[in-house]
Amino acid sequence: MDIFSHGLWGGIAFGRKNKKDFWTAFGIGMMPDLLSFGILTVATALGLSSRPDWGGHPLDSAIPSYVHSLYNITHSLVIFLVVFSIVYLIRKKPFWPLLAWGLHIMMDIPTHTTEFFATPFLWPISTVRVNGISWGHPIIMIPDIIFLLVLYIWFFGFKKGCKKNSR
Repeated sequence: MDIFSHGLWGGIAFGRKNKKDFWTAFGIGMMPDLLSFGILTVATALGLSSRPDWGGHPLDSAIPSYVHSLYNITHSLVIFLVVFSIVYLIRKKPFWPLLAWGLHIMMDIPTHTTEFFATPFLWPISTVRVNGISWGHPIIMIPDIIFLLVLYIWFFGFKKGCKKNSR
């Protein structure tokens, strides 16, 4: 899934309570990609890392090893569950916007191929990965956009209109 879709799905799924929760869930939904490829983008812009050729799928060796390590950490359901549990224990209640991170991973599992950054959802316990359909394929991207549009129109358009009419 693309990074903005992750943010939008996280926001609509776990941030409908208020604007603060929305933006928190939106950011957390994008966080796994920002903490791996976002750091690479910044490092490249600062001249600290070479820019991979994004014309196709770059070779794994063209992507710095720190990106692979960060990707493993940020795309692991095991790590997510540990962090969610620690936050729960500290707060004595769940922090619902954090579930946008888990949703990000769950959506990436079937929408990444083993050809390029398949989701290491069981890392560090297992290296098993699913060979899904790329999120850039129209069979994934078009329904993603349609579902997001429908949900956002419903929750931020139609439902607001219903509230005004019920007064």
